[in-house]
Amino acid sequence: MFPGFDPVAFHVGPLAVRWYALAYMVSFIIALPIAKRLCRLSPEVATGEQVDDFLFYAILGVLVGGRLGYVLFYRPLDYLSNPLEILKTWDGGMSFHGGALGVIIALALFSWKKKLNFLAFSDRIVPVVPIGLGLGRCANFVNGELWGRAASPDLPWAMVFPTGGPIARHPSELYEALTEGVVLLTVMLFSATRPRLREHFGFLSGLFLFGYACARSFCEFFRQPDANIGFLSGGVTMGQILCIPMAMAGIGLMIYALKNPRRARAHA
Repeated sequence: MFPGFDPVAFHVGPLAVRWYALAYMVSFIIALPIAKRLCRLSPEVATGEQVDDFLFYAILGVLVGGRLGYVLFYRPLDYLSNPLEILKTWDGGMSFHGGALGVIIALALFSWKKKLNFLAFSDRIVPVVPIGLGLGRCANFVNGELWGRAASPDLPWAMVFPTGGPIARHPSELYEALTEGVVLLTVMLFSATRPRLREHFGFLSGLFLFGYACARSFCEFFRQPDANIGFLSGGVTMGQILCIPMAMAGIGLMIYALKNPRRARAHA
């Protein structure tokens, strides 16, 4: 049986801090110093102060992009008939693909404003994104949401979720925390420490896009699709469809980066 977690982590006076919000906060706290260190590696692309300044852009990109992405990709008709519901973020509903687009726009705007190389700066920011992905999936698990498809009762870690009916299911949130979080973070940080890869601006950004698309597409085979969408033609899910352009963009970026090495200082 699914453990009876309290969705509220703790209270600050009358304010209830939920696990999902806490996951966001902890992610930014952990990721910020790592991103600063990455930006100082040769070739240096940004100062620590600039990374601090980007934090506001990143938070805005994640929240606005994630919410609008969920509205447009998963429930457009529902929110079209009740547009004020879009503002009720406390009721849940965030899309990683929308959040990714939001952060890309934030990176582009910030790089333009601070006269930074967009691809070079992106390469030093994206390696820490899996921290947020992993903790966010753990929060999904604690909330007992986004559970998986039916699993064999013989599967040792299969669970019966409170809102998933009486059948045993895959804890797909934990699969995603492992692949999108731990595995992707390991790959990205290892790659970011390779000087030759850092010289090819855009390669790490492409690697992240491709890596996430592969991890998410794999986990979608175990995750129950959203009830209002279900399975699409051929048995694929909306998550897998959205990963196709992401994977193609990632491959394109890596090819471009490998063909265009830049050894000059990125912010010069």
